[in-house]
Amino acid sequence: MIAVRDLVHRYDGEPAVDGVSLTIDDGEWVVLAGPNGSGKTTLVRHFNALLEPDAGEVLVDGEPAAANPVATRTTVGMVFQTPRDQFVAATVGADVAFGPENLGLDRRDIDRRVDEALAAVNMDGRADERIDALSGGEQSRVAIAGALAMEPAHLVLDEPFAGLDWPARRSVLDHLDALHDAGTGIVVVTHDVRDVLSRADRVVGLRDGRVAVDADPAKARERLADIDVRVPEC
Repeated sequence: MIAVRDLVHRYDGEPAVDGVSLTIDDGEWVVLAGPNGSGKTTLVRHFNALLEPDAGEVLVDGEPAAANPVATRTTVGMVFQTPRDQFVAATVGADVAFGPENLGLDRRDIDRRVDEALAAVNMDGRADERIDALSGGEQSRVAIAGALAMEPAHLVLDEPFAGLDWPARRSVLDHLDALHDAGTGIVVVTHDVRDVLSRADRVVGLRDGRVAVDADPAKARERLADIDVRVPEC
């Protein structure tokens, strides 16, 4: 479980997240929506201790996220908006193995995690391919595999469909559906909910660093336009 309590984060004295409180349960699919500059990315970077609060706290399974970043990042996997920003190796397999290697796991467990993570995103058999030779959609899938290899309870994806054509978006969505069905919690950060609203258990909408909407998809749909979030037409 991820619990956010009165979280404040400031840049140059100005609050990007301003007193946010919310709880994300294990296995829950949450859409975190809001226009650019609403504080979405800043908020989720606290979920796995990439940022530290100026006030308030984030708890992961009851423990402060920043107290043990390795444990936090094992529980909460993060996929950034631009997958290239998180790649650390030249080849698919080496990049996916990086996280488990840093946990100090034995080689057999690392190899198992890499194989299972790549299979989960239909990239099995491609461990030796160079990442820079992949399409944008394939790079997104490798980034997801890298997070999955940590075997997280929650997978957080920041604008995962940015720059992807429809077939690539469809592929990513199918894999997220499968992960959610298997019990992984999903948090999708987006300013455009059209691909994910029907999948969500819950929608949290941010405006000016504060929670403006927190409701099931049917109720949230009626209110998202008020915070400049695009919703499906039907």
